[in-house]
Amino acid sequence: MKARRNKKQVPSFRKLLKTSKVKLENKLKNKQFKQQSTLKKYRKEQRKLRQAVKDAVSKKPIPLEDPKKKRPGKRIEREEEEEEEALPLDMMDEDDLQLMKDLGQRASFLTRDLSSSEPVHARKRKHERVIDKYEKIPRTLQTAPEKELIHLLPIKDKSGIIPRTREKPVIDSNQDEEDQEEMEPEEEIIEEPIKELTLEEHLIERKKKLQEKKMRIAALASAILSDPESNIKKLKELRSMLMEQDPDVAVTVRKLVIVSLMELFKDVTPSYKIRPLTEAEKSTKIRKETQKLREFEEGLVSQYKFYLENLEQIVKDWKQRKLKKSNVVSLKAYKGLAEVAVKSLCELLVALPHFNFHNNIIVLIVPLMNDMSKLISEMCCEAVKKLFKQDKLGQASLGVIKVISGFVKGRNYEVRPEMLKTFLCLRIKEVEVKKDTEDINKQKKFMTFKEKRKTLSRMQRKWKKAEEKLERELREAEASESTEKKLKLHTETLNIVFVTYFRILKKAQRSPLLPAVLEGLAKFAHLINVEFFDDLLVVLHSLIESGDLSYQESLHCVQTAFHVLSGQGDVLNIDPMKFYTHLYKTLFKLHAGATNEGVEIVLQCLDVMLTKRRKQVSQQRALAFIKRLCTLALHVLPNSSIGILATNRILMHTFPKTDLLFDNESQGSGVFLPELDEPEYCNAQNTALWELHALRRHYHPIVQRFAAHLIAGAPSEGSEALKPELSRRSPAELFEAYSMAAMTFNPPVESSNSKRKDKVLQGDSFLSEEISQLIKRHCSEVATQSPVDFTKYLETSVRLPTEAKLEVSDQRRMPPSGLD
Repeated sequence: MKARRNKKQVPSFRKLLKTSKVKLENKLKNKQFKQQSTLKKYRKEQRKLRQAVKDAVSKKPIPLEDPKKKRPGKRIEREEEEEEEALPLDMMDEDDLQLMKDLGQRASFLTRDLSSSEPVHARKRKHERVIDKYEKIPRTLQTAPEKELIHLLPIKDKSGIIPRTREKPVIDSNQDEEDQEEMEPEEEIIEEPIKELTLEEHLIERKKKLQEKKMRIAALASAILSDPESNIKKLKELRSMLMEQDPDVAVTVRKLVIVSLMELFKDVTPSYKIRPLTEAEKSTKIRKETQKLREFEEGLVSQYKFYLENLEQIVKDWKQRKLKKSNVVSLKAYKGLAEVAVKSLCELLVALPHFNFHNNIIVLIVPLMNDMSKLISEMCCEAVKKLFKQDKLGQASLGVIKVISGFVKGRNYEVRPEMLKTFLCLRIKEVEVKKDTEDINKQKKFMTFKEKRKTLSRMQRKWKKAEEKLERELREAEASESTEKKLKLHTETLNIVFVTYFRILKKAQRSPLLPAVLEGLAKFAHLINVEFFDDLLVVLHSLIESGDLSYQESLHCVQTAFHVLSGQGDVLNIDPMKFYTHLYKTLFKLHAGATNEGVEIVLQCLDVMLTKRRKQVSQQRALAFIKRLCTLALHVLPNSSIGILATNRILMHTFPKTDLLFDNESQGSGVFLPELDEPEYCNAQNTALWELHALRRHYHPIVQRFAAHLIAGAPSEGSEALKPELSRRSPAELFEAYSMAAMTFNPPVESSNSKRKDKVLQGDSFLSEEISQLIKRHCSEVATQSPVDFTKYLETSVRLPTEAKLEVSDQRRMPPSGLD
């Protein structure tokens, strides 16, 4: 055996590798071929089995035709043609003719599939189909009328497939007719004329129906609130009441259901977004509690989606003035229904910014902000403002800003200004972001080494050190993540806001959106990139110089320019003298009428222009503004006067040398020119603040107090000093606090006539005693006919003035006593 083994040549490793590869490939091919062949066989067998079952169910025995029945015409023609083609009977042998007759009596001949090439009496094969046994059973001729059969599923037995049928029950037509005749009189008896209700009865019936519906809504809502997870299916039942068809109560019931569902979703909805389950999660086994929670979440999301779709459809139908086929709700009532639907959408927008389909609600609400209906437009704008104010992170705000920007661009900037005014409520001030971050992550004071050594043992110190290290790492991770996310969202939001603003400044300068754009730029100017400052200031100056702007729009331009320069613009070498001149010129356009509200913008501008830029403001400019502001305080409303005087107080403290305005003597050369619009060259140092003495006698007590305070030199202590409630408030806050929007004085103004007369003179008390006696005497005399002669009275009246003149002349000629 050993010799035989040694004779055999040992193959090399490379050869073995090659042969093994070939073998493996052949094995793989064989395996694949076998699998394919077995699959084909299996499919073929399945196909045969399905066909057999189908044939057994569908095919029914075809009876021989009754010779007495006439055949249709087409069939006769076809048979005639076949007879022409066939051989005549006289040419056939007797044996052949007899065979044909015998075959004609067999049912299998007629029912056999003639398309097959197999003979009738073929030998049985090994794999003969079981259905052939059924096919070869001779069928009896039916002389009786054919009964309709219902084919049932076949039964498979050891012997083979057993088909099953059942006779269809035949309903006698005569009996049907009798039943119909019997029913007709009953129907006639049932039909009664509808009783007409009076208006009062109709109202009582409506009230009753409405009460029932209210009770039903209340019962369903309370059941859902008591156990949301178990009764989530009742949401569907409640939502189905949105399709109320009773015309008497349809509108009211639908409104109640809309509001009820909105409140339910606000209460039941979890504080997280529900995501769809993956296939792996669905296939895994879970506990009953988890399964119940999943069913609740799926049901809640689906019902919430259907509810939002219903609200959207209501709004669309109202916008398109479209009525449903049922005509249950009129077009007039649809407006009220749409308003309730919009209100519900606004509530859900604000209450559920974290939940599913929030972006869908935004897409519905934003176009309605520009709606023709003022009520709906204001409702949507207020909801968006509320969302901006409460959104700390900025995710929801970003979604709304994107949709608004796209909508404004799509409408070619022809939208309501209120849409852009909502941007002012965005929480994107850097100070607020930092403040929020500090509030979230307050600096925790860790123990020093000396404190640890005094109070803790060695083991406790070790544990404390590890704990502090872990806390520090966690705090840093949380802070960095939240801050980075917030800054990223805020940056993206601001980019979209500025793109919208700059597009309007570039393309639609005469648009009614310009005031909202300028106001927004004034608020967010400190966040604009420095690269855009030069271009922005040039655009703002050109807008002011064009003269197309109103006083309010021009004030917003000035405010925006100085906000830009007060922030990152400090590094730029730009002289804003033209903006100072424009504000100085615009001040006299304000008065106690409609322009009184513009004083608030003026106060904000003065704070940025003079107080915060004190180093860049000359003394001449400060004096000119103080003088013009005192003049303006005389002809505006009390709240504006208070704000202006508070601003003057701050300016006097900021620029101490302005106290020369309390001196009557002129300082330097020149005369004050109040009509000149250049603050640097109007010689304000040569005038005095005489307006303060007029304001000291103002009817409003707070104005009086401020005027007296300024006349005394605005002291911080002493009898003329202001109370803390007045001195600690900013001018803008005082303007708001003493506003006259409610058409009342704050505080109430005393009446000018404080002294009241105890006695009121009436009637005869105004006359002297002699005149009253003369009147009585003349009244008591009897009227007598006497000639009327006025000449004597005329002579006396002429004589008296001449005598008086002579006496006066004599007195003038006489020398004064003591000078003889």
